[in-house]
Parts: sequence; structure tokens; C-alpha cells
Amino acid sequence: MNPVTVRAAGAVPFRGTGGRLQVALVHRPRYDDWSWPKGKLDRGEDWAAAAARETLEETGLRVRLGMPLPESAYTLQSGGWKRVRYWAAEVVDGTGELEHEVDEVAWLGVEEAAGRLTYARDRDQLDAVAGLLTQGRLATWPLLVVRHAVAVARGSWSRPDPLRPLDDVGRRQAGRMVPVLQAYAPVTVLSSPAQRCVATVQPFLDASGAELLTRKGLSEEGFEARPGKVDKHLARVLEAARPTVLCSHGPLFGPVLSTLRRRAGSALSRGDRQLLSGLARTSLDKGEILVCTMRGTGADATVEAVERHRPPH
Repeated sequence: MNPVTVRAAGAVPFRGTGGRLQVALVHRPRYDDWSWPKGKLDRGEDWAAAAARETLEETGLRVRLGMPLPESAYTLQSGGWKRVRYWAAEVVDGTGELEHEVDEVAWLGVEEAAGRLTYARDRDQLDAVAGLLTQGRLATWPLLVVRHAVAVARGSWSRPDPLRPLDDVGRRQAGRMVPVLQAYAPVTVLSSPAQRCVATVQPFLDASGAELLTRKGLSEEGFEARPGKVDKHLARVLEAARPTVLCSHGPLFGPVLSTLRRRAGSALSRGDRQLLSGLARTSLDKGEILVCTMRGTGADATVEAVERHRPPH
């Protein structure tokens, strides 16, 4: 019998990127250890959603996930493996109220945190966060590129196409997107006015109170009439540099992702570059979220990391 791999996710909450960097460690009285907030994925849960949820549960702090950090993998006493994925995380809200598994949260500088961490493996994430700060790549903002969820087939719809709604699968996809989008805490949702796009982001809007802006230039009809408008909308997003969801249709992602590929940061991995190039040719799955972790604004905005969140099939 193959050993079971336990999947878990966590974060390294940070503050003070403009001055002295501090990170948040949690103390668990049951184990008397100091580590990063983390926990097991619930059944069917997305990695990023689990990281944000566990951080909230263990620290009482709502975070916005940023740069992915090194994973951790180690053996368990049961003989299986535990795999933990981590993100750097900016605190955006929260009461700081602690749950029963954690009795203290400590904000510490890098050297003090290195000395406080119980497990040597946790220093990999600390070193990565400190390195990102030195490189100027820790302060980031998310651009979440979303293709609308599955809609009623064109052939079975007799009314104007922009009014075509999501089907049952699409509505479930839209609901599953909510915790993933919440993990990156976008404040603006920029969408095609087509019903299938607005309905895709509506559950998140209801849960978050984020601002919705619809633009005809992000619709299929608008793109066909004036293909250059999508570039102007993307340029405005990059200029504003606010955590943003951009929800649109398959044909528009070619120019959007090609532009983002040209804005690859010098440290962007080869795999992430290839991913952007490939998706610019083939587009996203319906109901997919592509997270582009951005640095800088306007003409200086660069892509520092790319993550796919594909819907279950």
C-alpha cells in the first residue's frame, strides 16, 4: 500500500516592506512549537484558498496572497508524506482573534524569526521572503485573469448572445471561484457586460463587496468591432496597479496574455513564461483563474509569478 500524502497550505504573513521587515509566527501549545500558519486542505479545496483560510483561522488576520514560496515536504510518523505549499502574504484585515490551536502570534524581524522557528525546514520560506525583499519583489499586487464559467450552448439559445446565462455547471464553477478569488483579495472586478461574465463574478462580488466595472471593449462583440480596446483596458489596469479581476471571453485572452508575456520580469521562471505563451495561443479553460503576481505600475509593471487555478473536470 502506497503511503498517503497529506496536502497542506500556509502563508508567511509580512509587514514593513518599506522599512524593517517583520513576519508572523504562530505558537501551538499542543506541540509547543513555533511555525508558519498552515493546515490541511479540505476535500476539494484549492491550495491558495486553503492557505488564506488557515491563516485567518490561526492568526485572525485576513491576507492577500502574493509571491509563491518554496514548498515543504517531510515524512510523518504514520509513514506518509506531508506536502505544504506556501505564499508570502500581506495582511489586509482581521481582528487578530486566535483559535484554540494557537495561543500566540509573534511579529518578528528576520534574524529573530530564524532563531524562534522550531523546524529548520521553515527557514526556507523565511530566506525566500527576505530574498524577495532584497530584490524588490516582495511588494506585489494580483491581476486575476478569469474566463467566464460554462454557459448555455449557443445552439440552444435564441435570444441575443450577450444575454446567454451560465448553465448548472457554470453556476457551480462560479461558486467554487469565490474562496480562490478571496485568497488574493482583489478590490476591483473589471468585466465584459455579457451575462455569462457578470454571473461568473457575481458570487464573489456578493461575498466581498468589491467594485464591479463593466466595459464593452471586454465583450466579444466589442472586441470584434474594436480589437484595440482590450489593450487600452489592460493598460489602465496596469497603470492603477490595484488588485484586480479581469473577466472576459476566450478570444480576448490572446492579446491580453501576449502583452503580459512581454512584461515578464527578469526573474520569472522559464515555465511561467512558457505558460503565458501557451495560453496566449490556446486560451484558458472556462471557469479558470490565472493569477499573475505583478510588481510596479504602468510601463514598469512586470509579471513576477503565474499560477493556474483550473476548474475540476
